[in-house]
Amino acid sequence: MRSFFLGDNAICGDSVTITGELYRHMARVLRIKQGSEVELIEDGDSRHRGTVEEVGAKSLTVRISASAAPAAEEPGLRITLLQGMPKGEKLDLILQKCTELGVAEVVAFDAARSVVKLRGDRSATRLARYEKIVREAARQSGRRSAPKVALGGTLADVLADSHHEVKLLLYEGEEKTTLHGCFGAFEAPESVAVVVGPEGGLAPEEVRQALAAGFTPVTLGKRILRTETAGLAMLSILQFHWGDMG
Repeated sequence: MRSFFLGDNAICGDSVTITGELYRHMARVLRIKQGSEVELIEDGDSRHRGTVEEVGAKSLTVRISASAAPAAEEPGLRITLLQGMPKGEKLDLILQKCTELGVAEVVAFDAARSVVKLRGDRSATRLARYEKIVREAARQSGRRSAPKVALGGTLADVLADSHHEVKLLLYEGEEKTTLHGCFGAFEAPESVAVVVGPEGGLAPEEVRQALAAGFTPVTLGKRILRTETAGLAMLSILQFHWGDMG
């Protein structure tokens, strides 16, 4: 049975009429037929099982047969990626692939060296788009829920909200402390926060802010990674060592 995030399609009583992009995906791409059983997931993570009653030219109707309250948070290591806002559509890729790797939350921040700055109405529009990206990536990768996405202002702003058990700063200026060395200090943490800078890295003042907030600077040795690669590499390593990929 296939699962779909409802998005703006609202359930009325015991049925829901699906239109727009979700309709096109279900009816045109997947060719969902009348009588097919599906699972529909609301933004709050309430889940509904139902049967497709009708497939029309511009919409389809699902009759709900059973509903369940929001599921508990996904078990395992909770990783938050604090990502300096990159250029272009790189954040799209970061969000999609981090969702596949099991990230719990991605917080994009306006770094001192970020070329793109999100403010006001544009920020709200972008956030809606980013949430759509992670919902679709969660559906495709079989996750029970989509990760949270936030646009958190400056690095100082997002550091103030970090209360994770392990706090790591991926920093090209660090020469001694490796991830392997950090692994020995924690046996089985429940939460990890990782700071990754944008193109050009973090400014010296931002590095000082992270250190003051309790973040440990780490190096990946000789590997010089792009901003859109660094977070993915960190997630993969952390999930292998402390998470569910090992």
